[in-house]
Amino acid sequence: MKNILFSLALALTTVCTVAASADSSRPELASAPYRPDRGSVLIRCGALIDGRSEDVLNDVSVLIRDGRFSRIASQIDTPLGVEGLDLSDYTCLPGLIEMHAHILESFEELVDLTLYYGYSHEDFMRAGRKYSQLSVAAGFTTVRNLGNYYGWVDRDLRDEINRGDTVGPRLQISGFYLTIPGGGGDLLEPGGSEDAIPPHLRMGVSRSVDEFRKHAQEVVDGGADVVKVIASGAVLAYGGVPGEPEMSYEEIAAVVEVAHAAGLKVAAHAHGAQSIKDAIRAGADTIEHATYIDEEGIALAIEHDVALVMDIGAGDWMIEQGRKQGWVEEFLRKTIETTQVQRESFKRAHEAGVPIAFGTDVAIFPHGMNGIQFAYMVEWGMTPMEAIQAATSVAAHYLGWEDRVGVIKPGLMGDLIAVKGDPLDDISILENVRVVVKGGLLFKAPEQNTP
Repeated sequence: MKNILFSLALALTTVCTVAASADSSRPELASAPYRPDRGSVLIRCGALIDGRSEDVLNDVSVLIRDGRFSRIASQIDTPLGVEGLDLSDYTCLPGLIEMHAHILESFEELVDLTLYYGYSHEDFMRAGRKYSQLSVAAGFTTVRNLGNYYGWVDRDLRDEINRGDTVGPRLQISGFYLTIPGGGGDLLEPGGSEDAIPPHLRMGVSRSVDEFRKHAQEVVDGGADVVKVIASGAVLAYGGVPGEPEMSYEEIAAVVEVAHAAGLKVAAHAHGAQSIKDAIRAGADTIEHATYIDEEGIALAIEHDVALVMDIGAGDWMIEQGRKQGWVEEFLRKTIETTQVQRESFKRAHEAGVPIAFGTDVAIFPHGMNGIQFAYMVEWGMTPMEAIQAATSVAAHYLGWEDRVGVIKPGLMGDLIAVKGDPLDDISILENVRVVVKGGLLFKAPEQNTP
């Protein structure tokens, strides 16, 4: 009997030692170059918000194998060769999704957009690498880049990230803007000459239905993931009137026809009520900004299942900093004119039941600060859970990637973040993401090991 008890004690000691060893180890931080989406890790979460369910799970383990979620259960034995990450003091969520970013550009040019004339491809790439790392550190593991002035530079950044040469989010890219001459995607300043602008900054400038169709096909053939049209005037463009159309219904429809034939979605920049309705009727998949949406536009968005991506979080920062930094007076004036109107439109659209996905237009405020918008979404009518879902499962659906990201679910990419505290009690906690896992690899570590 004594020998049996001794053997049992030895066995229990061995099991505890193995378990303690697994718990006390954790993955090393990933850094470039690396093999993306190949990580395996067992994560212990104090609480888990999966991105789709209204329920919160407590004391749950999440196993990621070879970059994908494998199992979620109350207790999972640590597989051989898999390291552990103890987040029992944290709330875990899916990696966040940013639906409207300009990840190679910055608010610093809002003093004078013609500064872009002299920037090289490498200037943009250097900035994009920096902003990509800031995005991941903020918990945004998937980003839709909706335009850059230098054509195709976002494709080069995406491909670098996909190879593991640069740390960054999963990128959907649009190649370049489709816009009218002097429109919201052009850099033509009042009284300026089109000849002064380098051609690589005007690849999508179009003057007719046929030219829009031709340039849309170039976007598709060049390897874009989404097509971006500038349907109305813009806030941050010389001479633009946000409430007025810049593209016709026929021009938008021509782009949509080309994009949908290739299986790509169309994102329509549309502040004005008429442009919003034209874009929805033409078949656009998301409406960006939607500042002056009217009741008819709201009804159309619901009828056609078109999501609004409304950047209601940036205005206060822009107004304060724009005054300090000396932004172009026209841009500052239009920001002041549209900020409150857009927030009121957000509230009306949400109350009516329009789908709304999380997007901030980041670059008009600093990269990495995307999370500030959550609090505005709650202030203007969403519950904290709705705001979280807008940046997870809802965003994934309208991104067309619901089979990849947006929910902590077996088979999807192993993208997970963690915060201290309960974001359902205080949504602003999401402004300070403490842990980031992307594809099973650790990109931002907790402050200390907790055995």
